Amino acid sequence: MSNALQRDLLRMAARVEREDGPKAAQDPHRLTFHIQPPTGWLNDPNGLCKYGEDYHVFFQYGPFDCTGGVKHWGHCKSHDLVHWEYLPILLCPDQPYDIHGVYSGSAYIEDGKMYLYYTGNVKHEGDHDYIRTGRGHNTCLAISEDGETMVSKQCLMENKDYPAGLTCHVRDPKVWKMDGKYYMVQGARTLEDRGEVLIFQSEDKMHWTHCNTITTPEVFGYMWECPDLFEIDGQWFLCVSPQGVAQTDDRFQNVYACGYFPLYGDFRGDCTLGEFQTLDKGFDFYAPQSFLDGTRRIQFGWMGMPDAEYTNPTTVYGWQHCMTVPCVLTAKDGKILRNPVSELNALHGTLRQLSVTPGVSESVKTFDLQYQTAGQPFDLTIHDSVRLNWQDGVLTLSVPQGGAGRTTRVAHCAAPMSLRILADTSSVEVFVDGGTTCMSTRCYPTSWGVRWTSGAGDARLWDMKQS
Repeated sequence: MSNALQRDLLRMAARVEREDGPKAAQDPHRLTFHIQPPTGWLNDPNGLCKYGEDYHVFFQYGPFDCTGGVKHWGHCKSHDLVHWEYLPILLCPDQPYDIHGVYSGSAYIEDGKMYLYYTGNVKHEGDHDYIRTGRGHNTCLAISEDGETMVSKQCLMENKDYPAGLTCHVRDPKVWKMDGKYYMVQGARTLEDRGEVLIFQSEDKMHWTHCNTITTPEVFGYMWECPDLFEIDGQWFLCVSPQGVAQTDDRFQNVYACGYFPLYGDFRGDCTLGEFQTLDKGFDFYAPQSFLDGTRRIQFGWMGMPDAEYTNPTTVYGWQHCMTVPCVLTAKDGKILRNPVSELNALHGTLRQLSVTPGVSESVKTFDLQYQTAGQPFDLTIHDSVRLNWQDGVLTLSVPQGGAGRTTRVAHCAAPMSLRILADTSSVEVFVDGGTTCMSTRCYPTSWGVRWTSGAGDARLWDMKQS
């Protein structure tokens, strides 16, 4: 399936990637084992799935503007979640129902076909605030029979098809099958500025009926973006990125929050939400999405934050943002644990055994550090920019230099016994005590490595080969 506008957009995108890609590749902060855009802008992960023998990751992609621009679905695939092949854009804003952006969504695989559900964004001309008037958020479906090209594309629902009492903001469909029916969650903003999640059901993947709405008793932000509803070991979780939540404690340090509620009861009827928990307490983590790979639930997040006060100097080279590494989600005591997929170990190079004492340092650009702290206070610096310190029950991640406006984030936790730190050329991802606490950030150092100012214990450090 194609039309003239789509063909022109694809040609222009390919030309921009061909002409501007070499400039992006010259950036010393270009990452080595993370998904990043060939050029231009990247944000939310979309359409995560395993299709045949390949993993597919789509992402919000602005090829023409490294500060945003009209969104397409960028596309890459991998046999092993480590080595990624970039493919041509699959979804373009080329129809009246998605003309101002192919917004976020998900993939559902059945009968050898890839069903891509997404939000088609339309902004009407006129004097509108684009919240209560002037915006179309359409639920759309594209179908692929080979994972790389479309055979059809259509609009399934418009704003008039959603429940009453909502603003124009209804978006980010996530679809799955259960008990012989198909289910979809979408994030929404009410006319009273309350965030909520809409539940739809279908018999045929095409015709959808609203069957429930999930929210909190008290208003918890004005919009719940990028919902993801799933079960781990019998416990259901509702993952959302709520906007407009007050910054009251270490769960809400960023301009927008990102985390999950344990869900009790049946999401299709009577259910309640437990206490909101943050998935990552660093600077850069938002809009995560997960999928099932056999029995594993794997999640990617956008290593960025919309409307943040800090910046990314990669714009000088014409590109911006990246994904997190893929992580496996598990659950313990009603909480989600995040840990990097084991496949990343294939990138391990030279192993260095370190006896941690003040002054110990290693000069290495990209690495996987596994540090046993013995439960004692420590202070270490990653590259020349990210400082990680624990004492008196507080883990502090600070970026005193090279943060482009990033300052400090904290996580209250008992004495950590183990840390795993994945450091790329311009990113640091920290996983504490088996993923009970996570902190992610971008950074822009001028020299690379790790050194301890204080601490004890032992560490193993592997060089990470380029994926």
